[in-house]
Amino acid sequence: MQANTTTPTTTRPALNHLQQLDGVRFLAVALVLFDHWMAGRIELPLGALGVTIFFVLSGFLITRILLSSKDKLKDKPGGGLGKYLKTFYIRRTLRIFPIYYLTLFVLYAVNEPPVRRTFGWLALYATNIYMAYYTTWMGTVDHLWSLAVEEQVYLFFPLLLFFVPRRWVPFTATLMIVGAVTMRYVLYRAHMPWFIGYVTMPACLDSFGLGAIMAYWWLYQRDRFGQVFQYSGWIWVSILLFVVVVIYTKVLPAIPDSTGLPGHHNIMSDVWERLTASLVGFFLIGRAVLGFGGPMKWLLEHPVSQYMGRISYGLYLYHNFVFNVYHTQPRHITLRIWRRITDVLPFLESTYFFQFSFFLALTILLATLSWYLIEKPINNLKDRFSY
Repeated sequence: MQANTTTPTTTRPALNHLQQLDGVRFLAVALVLFDHWMAGRIELPLGALGVTIFFVLSGFLITRILLSSKDKLKDKPGGGLGKYLKTFYIRRTLRIFPIYYLTLFVLYAVNEPPVRRTFGWLALYATNIYMAYYTTWMGTVDHLWSLAVEEQVYLFFPLLLFFVPRRWVPFTATLMIVGAVTMRYVLYRAHMPWFIGYVTMPACLDSFGLGAIMAYWWLYQRDRFGQVFQYSGWIWVSILLFVVVVIYTKVLPAIPDSTGLPGHHNIMSDVWERLTASLVGFFLIGRAVLGFGGPMKWLLEHPVSQYMGRISYGLYLYHNFVFNVYHTQPRHITLRIWRRITDVLPFLESTYFFQFSFFLALTILLATLSWYLIEKPINNLKDRFSY
């Protein structure tokens, strides 16, 4: 391991694939799907936790890539800014855009109402801005707000990391954390609709900031990384903090929402929930980078978890169109198919487990086809644009 000093080392560790992070992706997307398909049956912010884990993971992986690329190119003319940005954006475009825009065009063609109504916002990755500006949700495209947040982070974060001196990265990330929490608190005190602080990009930056700190330690202070994440008990401490916030959300009185949106919200849910969820992601991801042993190693490295992690982008992108508790209409094709199946096999109506499994199977099928027919072939093109 590298020495843990206040002056970072100049060694640039290889950007090796971290296997257990695919398992973490699976856990995160599983939380989202479970939450969205069990809404009304289980009232826990599991979907929010899953999305937040994704944000922390993105902060870690993107910071690791960008700082490593910056180190590699620092002796180029102008510090290699052109190649640094070109490589990053080409690789991100190849990974993210193809199935996103294909999905939008298909849904537009089949006349999915929110896609027809807000196509420009969706195409510009401005879903969260639309929601905040009009103080409304968007039906079956609600979940795309988190993809908009990630794309908006990608617009400024590469430049920020390129121009900020390396020794200032942890301080910059700390400012992101403090700034995001402060913004949520200000919005809360101003009695703004709660979801503005939930979907706007600056209010999500504590998750990305924690991921950035983790990446900095991994690249330049590996001993510190090991000291912080070797002890698995911190995961349980962070989960306990998250549970305490969830409990206090229910115990404390709800603050009426000016738009009349449902939900029990107060300072715990609107200000502190994301920070504690981010800490869960921080310690979970850090420990997975080092490598879990025992049951968690089995879970994260199991072939099913690994596969589901690889196709997690498709699972997340498609699942709301397969089914959404709040927005799917009775005449939606997946519900019509389900009714046909239960006409033949009526015992499947005996428990929601079977219907949940049906939605899951359809989503996995779509994500699998997407992975093998579109994502993987296009993803292979990234090898032409190495860091």
